[in-house]
Amino acid sequence: MVSDVAGDIRSVGALVRALCDEDCYVRQEAASALGAMGDPRAVEALIDLLEEDDDEDVREEVAWALGKIGDARAVEPLIRALFDTDKDVREEAAWALGRIRDVRAVEPLIQALKDEEEDVREEVVWALGRIRNAKAIELLKQATSDKSVHVRKAAAEALANIGAKGASMN
Repeated sequence: MVSDVAGDIRSVGALVRALCDEDCYVRQEAASALGAMGDPRAVEALIDLLEEDDDEDVREEVAWALGKIGDARAVEPLIRALFDTDKDVREEAAWALGRIRDVRAVEPLIQALKDEEEDVREEVVWALGRIRNAKAIELLKQATSDKSVHVRKAAAEALANIGAKGASMN
């Protein structure tokens, strides 16, 4: 059992080091593996990569990994990523914030409902439904009239989720 833990620690360390590789594909795969492992020891290194990497595919994978890990330390960097220049990064950041379910994300998610990309708005609506905060209810109702059928469907599901489980008044 002790050797399994030691091997796991070495694996996390090796993957964290791989986040600094010169090749973007290596960084992307390392982030993916760390997210799949769900180990919170990687959060700080992943946050650094989310904020500093020039490759949008790497930032997208890092946002996914941070969502899988679910550590609240990632909330503020993911909020900043909601406004990334790349739509896939914004979409993944919204998904990750929905997984983490931290009330600090509600206002920025509400702002992100104005995103021009329907995939981003769909994830934002899903995230707001997962966080279940009363501040979002009226905007989710409005999102049921979005021009995208996918956003409208996600808004209806989010409202059902909030109604079934109750909204927090944070």
